[in-house]
Amino acid sequence: MSDLDQARLAINAIDKEMAELFCRRMEAASAIARHKQKIGMPILDAAREREVVERNAALVEDPVLREYYVNFIGQTMKISRAYQSRLLEGMRIAYSGTLGAFAHIAAGKIFKTGTRVPFGNFKDAYDAVVSGDCDCAVLPLENSYAGEVGQVIDMLFSGPLVISGAYDLPVVHDLVALPGTDKSRIKRVVSHPQALSQCAGYIREAGFEQIQFENTAMAAKHVAEAGDPTLAAICSEECAALFGLTVLERHINESRSNTTRFGVFTRAAGAPLDDREDPENRFLLLFTVRNEAGSLAQAINILGRHGLNMTALRSRPMKELAWNYYFYVECEGALSEAERRTVMDELSCCCDRLKLAGTYKTRTLG
Repeated sequence: MSDLDQARLAINAIDKEMAELFCRRMEAASAIARHKQKIGMPILDAAREREVVERNAALVEDPVLREYYVNFIGQTMKISRAYQSRLLEGMRIAYSGTLGAFAHIAAGKIFKTGTRVPFGNFKDAYDAVVSGDCDCAVLPLENSYAGEVGQVIDMLFSGPLVISGAYDLPVVHDLVALPGTDKSRIKRVVSHPQALSQCAGYIREAGFEQIQFENTAMAAKHVAEAGDPTLAAICSEECAALFGLTVLERHINESRSNTTRFGVFTRAAGAPLDDREDPENRFLLLFTVRNEAGSLAQAINILGRHGLNMTALRSRPMKELAWNYYFYVECEGALSEAERRTVMDELSCCCDRLKLAGTYKTRTLG
């Protein structure tokens, strides 16, 4: 038998083994896809993929082969993501708003596959996940310009869902109109009151008449359907594209740091995070304190003793009890399983109601 024949036989045997290993790998990827669906995670986990590449590349000693292997494992993970996406095409993501609303845009950026299901208000979107009609909900937690979204935080405190991810969506308001429209012809502008307020300086300088609409997406839809070249809307670039409108001017809002943070609400909590040094890691606690002097200070001191830095501390009124409040605390870093039990046990000594409402990473949506 020639060297060529022996080499081909070896490759055939290796290919057979690789096919079996490929099937096993994809079975594991399928299990991961089901887990991601359960906890409302997107398919792509860039940090995890970098870790896999770095770890596996170190197993290849030959520097030339290592270069090819990095490409090989990268392509393998790309195929794995495609398979997971196919498995999760039936995933249902609830959001509050209409086609083109910022929640609709955020949900699409977080979950590349699946069906986005609109609801008329936050509670209906939240309840759709509780009932199992949807797998997760993408709801706003706070806006850097307008503050927290109280109704959503209240549901997080009183309801069974938890947060498995937090995503910052920069809010960019554009002036949009019918295709072929010249800005000089615009006389009136329509949008949500908050968007109009955030673009007040631009509107005043341009001398536009303002018309308030329920939301920015409905305003864009109105302009598209009205067919009036003197009418413009203020909305996002993505929203304009959905309704076939042209962007006349970009980024007309006065605040260049206007960002809305969206949370992914799920029935099951994500896996515990234990890297305190990762600046993206967060965990969220919601609690009431006992009606005793110093109870809140005691709770804060417990977190301090464990070296946990608070990024937010807020109070919210309890709807069912007048003049009673619960507290919302977000901390940097993460807790191992053992640390979590210790911290929760210590907090229970001064807290009447206590909920670990989520361990998650904070990401910015591009």
